[in-house]
Amino acid sequence: MFDLDRSANGRTQTERSDDATAIVLDQQYESVSENDAAALRAAILGKLTYQVGQTPETATDQDWFMATALAVRDRVVDAWNRPKEAEEQHKKVCYLSMEFLIGRLLSEMMGNLGLTSAVREALADLGISLDTLRGIETDAALGNGGLGRLAACFMESMATTDVRAVGYGIRYDYGLFKQSFRAGWQQEAPDDWMAGGNPWEFERSHIVYPVRFGGFVESRSDSSGKTYHTWNAGETVLAVAHDTPVAGWRGKRVNTLRLWAARAEHPLKLDVFNAGDHVGAQANQARAEAISRVLYPSDATPEGHELRLRQEFFFTSASLQDLLHGHLQEHGTLASLPDHAAIQLNDTHPAIAVAELMRLLVDEHDFGWDEAWRITTGTLSYTNHTLMPEALETWPVSVLERVLPRHMQIIYLINWLHIESVTRDGRLDPASLASISLIDEQNGRLVRMGHLAFIGSHKVNGVSALHTDLLRKTVFRDLHALYPNRIVNKTNGITVRRWFHQANPGLRRLAVSAVGDRVLDDITVLAGLERYAEDGAFQQRFAAERHQNKLLLAQIIRSRLDLSVDPDALFDVQVKRIHEYKRQLLNVIETVALYQAIKAEPNRNWISRVKVFAGKAAPSYTKAKLIIKLANDVARVVNSDPVVGDRLKVAFLPNYNVSLAESIIPAADLSEQISTAGLEASGTGNMKFALNGALTIGTLDGANVEISEQVGLENLFIFGMTADQVEERRRRGLDAHDVIAASPRLSGALEGIASGQFSPDDRDRYRGLVESLKGYDPYMIAADFEAYWAAQRDVDRLWCEPGEWWRRSILNTARMGWFSSDRTIREYAREIWNVPAEG
Repeated sequence: MFDLDRSANGRTQTERSDDATAIVLDQQYESVSENDAAALRAAILGKLTYQVGQTPETATDQDWFMATALAVRDRVVDAWNRPKEAEEQHKKVCYLSMEFLIGRLLSEMMGNLGLTSAVREALADLGISLDTLRGIETDAALGNGGLGRLAACFMESMATTDVRAVGYGIRYDYGLFKQSFRAGWQQEAPDDWMAGGNPWEFERSHIVYPVRFGGFVESRSDSSGKTYHTWNAGETVLAVAHDTPVAGWRGKRVNTLRLWAARAEHPLKLDVFNAGDHVGAQANQARAEAISRVLYPSDATPEGHELRLRQEFFFTSASLQDLLHGHLQEHGTLASLPDHAAIQLNDTHPAIAVAELMRLLVDEHDFGWDEAWRITTGTLSYTNHTLMPEALETWPVSVLERVLPRHMQIIYLINWLHIESVTRDGRLDPASLASISLIDEQNGRLVRMGHLAFIGSHKVNGVSALHTDLLRKTVFRDLHALYPNRIVNKTNGITVRRWFHQANPGLRRLAVSAVGDRVLDDITVLAGLERYAEDGAFQQRFAAERHQNKLLLAQIIRSRLDLSVDPDALFDVQVKRIHEYKRQLLNVIETVALYQAIKAEPNRNWISRVKVFAGKAAPSYTKAKLIIKLANDVARVVNSDPVVGDRLKVAFLPNYNVSLAESIIPAADLSEQISTAGLEASGTGNMKFALNGALTIGTLDGANVEISEQVGLENLFIFGMTADQVEERRRRGLDAHDVIAASPRLSGALEGIASGQFSPDDRDRYRGLVESLKGYDPYMIAADFEAYWAAQRDVDRLWCEPGEWWRRSILNTARMGWFSSDRTIREYAREIWNVPAEG
């Protein structure tokens, strides 16, 4: 044991006592042998010495983190490599996703393998704080928001439910941009998430597949009349595998997340380099590696648009080649692929898989078209995540013909056979052909990737009951009429290990003490908390745990924004991607109206409220970035007004990521889920907040509908138009002058914004934003404002009744077990993939 002083490790006796307490608390849900801590201590020291190359006296916190992560990784690898009986007989799920927002992994790995207390004890013996090391780890921000976080939750749940699975995506050099604010404006910088090294991944330099682009297609026929197609590509990029283990709860299974890095086939033209053109000699390398350089590069330019297509095809092609190679090794024939593999397309990004799998089967493996189509449709299934037209990807035919010429031929043939089939059978009026065609002829000849995924899959699923119903009625209405059993619902879920066990350990311990430790393995046991909802003593303990979370968030706000907030105030939180349909603007306008109301009646008994925002706007999304600037301008004025004081504060936290979410969500009292009804597919943030005891204010949109059914409509604050009412108002017109004129409160808030009350340095900054809202209100911001205001005042009244507030809060937590991603995965396994799943 090393007895290091504070100069070496920054530790005090008080901190060591805190660690001792934490060890005891962690042991409440872990079974740790006496030798675990000693073995881990030795392992950590070994890693520090022989892999990090440091001694305890010279090691930095970063060094200690790397050593600890590597020691934990060894335990994960032991489980990863543990042989599973007749593993090759287990059907394998291949989850293709453009994003995997996995965040930090140390806590998840330790928690799922039951190592947290042993690691904490081992580090404490060395004078090191585990909590400090947790903060050292960089978020792997390989996703934008809900789509990527859902993929990460699903990977963990597939391991937990013992589903054999591999996740496929891109190993981006730079994740979603790092956000900061300059004078309230969003600034973007590269997110160099691997700058300190990534202890969790393994480069598989021997697993490399060629991915081809461009060129031309040659056709020839043999003596029997059979036609063969040869794709003479103009460029080949190599996809190199990097594997990260994904551990399930209790370590029962460890699956693989395989991310592809792009490398040039010929990275250096030596003759060009020697001729003096040192930059030009590496042009091939720069072009190839751009594919895996940045998550979601701007597609505002033709070059950026093409790069997005190259990214999507790159990881899809490499993943399919990898799957087919492994399947042939295990089973000898690709004819049995649907029996042994299920490929899930996470949104339209990998929809090109339909054409690529057909190409591989027909061109590379000599299958006939009909047999290849049977294999393709029997293996693929597709998850749709949006009803937004701009998010339902399309690609110009001219671009696909140039970048993927063979695939465009295949898409034409798929489309012809599809249309010929439904017209021959008399299942479709010829006048309706345009709506079911894979080619949109009305807008410049575009390939509809959602249609391609639909036609090429045996199942298509929405991600909430409302979203699935709208899929059948709107974007896939005519396809649904042709294939009425293809669309099914799979309401999203969240992994409770990350969003309850890890993010809210105090509430987790309280739940265990109340309903028993079985809740750690079966979150539906949380329902037992209902019997304590009206118990005053339990309410106080519940509120105390949440208050600790609010103290921590208040510290974060203070350190990042130099803003002091009252932890006893109501924490009103909206954190998510910035988009007009998510209606951060509605929240900001209500904030302005509330500010003006407090100023007009300063002696009224207003509750104290802290409005917390976080989220990133796409770099090219000008209006979303203007909304961020407005929120920051409003915060600057409100927070400095002595008349308002602590009754209203506004905090916009920069650089929202998974780790920040883990601090914000357990501290939220009110969860803002206020999207325009009919536009949010599901949401998963709404589930995380409610599970952790926040009350929801929201529309009947996405999974809010099912949350209201599980939790009870009376335990949420539901407001605004329904999806049907939104559609009816759209038919009547989107001019908002009438509803603005009818609301002096809304008129006053908009006038304050437009006149420069919050932008004295540029009084016209928001005039255009307000004027556009008056004449064109597609997201029903003005139309829903008064209902939103009224719901917020209901929140005020309930906050003044703490007993009733905490009763509802406890019921939210107790009734959210159904929204576990374990349940979602079991439904996928049973109804789409046809694979066994535990539980």
